Amino acid sequence: MALMMGSLYDALKAANVPEEKAARAAEEVASYENRPASLENKVDRLTWMVSANIGLTVLVLGGLLWR
Repeated sequence: MALMMGSLYDALKAANVPEEKAARAAEEVASYENRPASLENKVDRLTWMVSANIGLTVLVLGGLLWR
């Protein structure tokens, strides 16, 4: 079984939602909650790569200008 939000599952079960539907809904919400963290990691990595690229470009251009 995939990651599931237990409190949501319990609330759905208390509302007499069938077990299969409650489990599927709780899993879907849990997977949706993980998406922002994944996107944040990708943005952090992209920021680091752009910064490194700018730094190297400045070094190369600086070396060419100081010849």
